[in-house]
Amino acid sequence: MSVPSVEVWADPERQDLEERVAAAELAWLTLDVDVATLRVEIDNFALAHHQLLGPLYAELDELDALIAESVAVLSGDPEDLRRAREARERVEPPEERGPREGEPEARRVRPGKEAQRTYRELVRRAHPDLTTDPAEQERRSGFIARVNEAYALADAEGLERLAEEWSTSPDSAPAADSPDRLAWLRQRLEWLTGRITALAVERVRLERTPMGELLLLRPEEPERLLEELAEQLLATAADRQARLAALLPDNGHHQPSHAPQETAPMFAQLPTADAASVPADAVLLDVREQDEWDAGHVEGALHVPIGQVVARLDELPEGRLYVMCRVGGRSAQVVQYLVAGGRDAVNVDGGMFAWEAAGRPMVSGTGREPFVL
Repeated sequence: MSVPSVEVWADPERQDLEERVAAAELAWLTLDVDVATLRVEIDNFALAHHQLLGPLYAELDELDALIAESVAVLSGDPEDLRRAREARERVEPPEERGPREGEPEARRVRPGKEAQRTYRELVRRAHPDLTTDPAEQERRSGFIARVNEAYALADAEGLERLAEEWSTSPDSAPAADSPDRLAWLRQRLEWLTGRITALAVERVRLERTPMGELLLLRPEEPERLLEELAEQLLATAADRQARLAALLPDNGHHQPSHAPQETAPMFAQLPTADAASVPADAVLLDVREQDEWDAGHVEGALHVPIGQVVARLDELPEGRLYVMCRVGGRSAQVVQYLVAGGRDAVNVDGGMFAWEAAGRPMVSGTGREPFVL
């Protein structure tokens, strides 16, 4: 890189433009990386949201439809019948619900600092708008598309390979002592100002999308946010099931046409067992969070945090499951959900506190003395 001569820096306008272009270029590259990172994280969050919560939303729609149909059958009111039809129309067909077999697993991609640095440098050097030659613009556009793909995958090694590939390409900017430099600086500053404005608008647009607004509630812990949402949906589903149970008469008369889709155990009293009576060979499902599990748990238990239960149903073994949490509240929600789906599940009353009080054995995930957190 050539160094401007003393004569060049003696020109106040030229010096001012050089500094303003350098500052605008830094702002553009920083914002470009920020927007690209935000777009990647929103895409991954949306996929995880669909896979984890999609089945729960579908379950709530089905319960809302069943409740509306039960109310309509019992009242015969035309307005209730209209609400029931509308509620049923909102229910997705079963084949469209939730993640399908073969869908890619949701994974959070956060490009690292080195990947961001390489990406920023490649965009600075290879952007198509740095040239006016149509053939060169096409070549650069294809190259930048590959750069964007590697960045979206947080592929630092791939970005390094692309940087090496581009290292032999000529720089389109006039030399520092070129008479065309001043005109180029003016054009460059105008272009950078436009790009910064466009990127700022794009960032606002992304942040205001439904998934963007949701992600910004917990930008550093999106997985935990999804777990909390799943807990809320499970609790809501349990409430809906209880309401539907109250609407259905014991003698079976006046049941809505869709009632056969529900299973009888859904409306039975929640199965429970005290900690002392849980068989030694029972299959235990612990639905607490990771830090609670690490502090103390039952050896051999299956650990699936409550927010992941729906997405990991296939991991739950067949047969009776004894479900545990800290005191029994979260596990009750999970048992209600499992029983509604025809599974044999029992809530361990009092949770791990009751287990510890009964003198049942525990282990920790830290090597320290186990305790209930």
